[in-house]
Amino acid sequence: MKINRRQWIAGTVAFGTSAHLSLDSRSQSPESLVDNKVAGAASGPVIHVKRRPVVRVLGTHVTLQEEIRKRAEVELGIRLEFSPGGSAEVLHKASTRPESFDLYEQWSNSIRVLWQANAIQAIDVGRIRYWDEINPLTKTGRLSPEAKLGAGDAPNKILYVQPDGKLGDQTSDKVSFLPYVHNVDSFGYNPLVVPTGKPYVTESWAWLLDEKWAGKVAIVNEPTIGLFDLALAVQAKGLMEFNDIGSLTASELDELFSILVKYRRAGHFRGVWSSVPASVILMKRGEAVIESMFSPAVYDLHAAGIPCVYASPKEGYRAWHGVMCLSSATTGLVKDAAYEYMNWWLSGWPGAFIARQGYYISNPERSRSELSEVEWDYWYLGKPAASDLLGTSGSRVVEKGRIRDGGSYTKRFSNIAVWNTVMNTYEYSLRHWNEFLSA
Repeated sequence: MKINRRQWIAGTVAFGTSAHLSLDSRSQSPESLVDNKVAGAASGPVIHVKRRPVVRVLGTHVTLQEEIRKRAEVELGIRLEFSPGGSAEVLHKASTRPESFDLYEQWSNSIRVLWQANAIQAIDVGRIRYWDEINPLTKTGRLSPEAKLGAGDAPNKILYVQPDGKLGDQTSDKVSFLPYVHNVDSFGYNPLVVPTGKPYVTESWAWLLDEKWAGKVAIVNEPTIGLFDLALAVQAKGLMEFNDIGSLTASELDELFSILVKYRRAGHFRGVWSSVPASVILMKRGEAVIESMFSPAVYDLHAAGIPCVYASPKEGYRAWHGVMCLSSATTGLVKDAAYEYMNWWLSGWPGAFIARQGYYISNPERSRSELSEVEWDYWYLGKPAASDLLGTSGSRVVEKGRIRDGGSYTKRFSNIAVWNTVMNTYEYSLRHWNEFLSA
C-alpha cells in the first residue's frame, strides 16, 4: 500500500508524540512523569509527558548539515544530535565505540571495517518504507546493463547480509546499510590556468601528475579514496599497470608509493585536505589549480564566482555510495526513531536538497516533485540550465545555459573506473599512505 506524504508525516508525528510509547533509559528522567493531581483531591489523572527520543548521528559534513537536522526534527518529532568530522576520524570512532552513536553516515568504503568490527547491526529491509523504489545501482551495481561495473566494492557486493553472516550480492531481507546519497568523484581544475579539456576524451587522471602543475596539486587525505585518485593518475600517465586497480597487491603498493614519494619529495603536491571547506580554500587562494574534489566544493566555488571544472576523466570516475548504518548498540525506541530517520531520507525532500549540491539519491523519482523542472533537467538529465539555479545555501551555483560537467546521471554512472574500496591490503596500504604524507 502506498502512503502519501501527508499521511506519512502525520504518522511520524504521531510516532514522536504518542503517549503509550515508553522511552529507553537514555531518554527517561524523573521530569518525564508529571503528577497533575489537584491539591486535596483524592485522586486525579497522571499525565505522562514523553520526551522525544534522541538519535545521535556520526558522520561527515557532507550530509550532517544544519538545515537537514532542523527539517527532520520538525517532521519526525525526534531530536537529532549531529557529530560531523573528518572521514578517517569518524570511521575510527565508529569502529571502536559503537555505543557513541546510533546512526553512522559516510561512504561504502566504511562498511567492511564496521561490519568486521561488529560496530553495526543488520538493517531489516521490511522496515525500509521505500525499498522497492531504490534503483538498480545499489542492488546490481549498475544503473543500466550497458554501464561499466567498475573495479572494487560496487555497492551490491557489500549490501546484503548472507546466511553465513558475511556481506555479499545475493539478495536477502537484511542489509548492511541504507542506500541513499551517492555520486562519482574526480578532480577539479581552474580553467583560467589549466586548459579546458574535452569530457571523456582528453580530460585524464594523468593531469594530477603533470609537471606543468607541480606545486599546485592537492589530494584528499583519505587512504581509501586518495589512494585510488593517485593510482588512477599513475596508471593513466603510463608509469605502471595494475592487474586489478580495486584490489592492489602488496608488491603493487610498494611500486606505486615508490613513484608517489618521489613526486612528494620533489614538491609536486601542494598538500592534502581533509574536508570540503579546506579543498575550497586551496582553490580560492590559488594554492592549488588542480586537486581531488567532491561535488559540493565545485559548487561552492561557483557560488563564490571562481571558475572550476569538474573533470570527466576518459579513464572513468572514482565512484562512491553513501551508507547510513545502524549502531550495534542501538535498541528500543531510539532504534525505532533511527528507522524513521532512515525512511525520512528517502521521502523526497532530502533527495532534492542534496541534488542542489550535486549529489544523487537512491530513489530519485520520489524527489522529482520537490525539484523544479529546470533543476531536474540540469541535475539529473544533464540538460542546459534554463535559468540560474541556487544551491543549498541559497546562492547561485549554476548560471543559465550551463550544462552539468559529465552530463546526465546515467552518463556519469556509466563511466566508473573504480569504487571507493577497503582492499584486503588495507592495513599495508595505511603504512604506505602515512609514509607518503610524511615524505
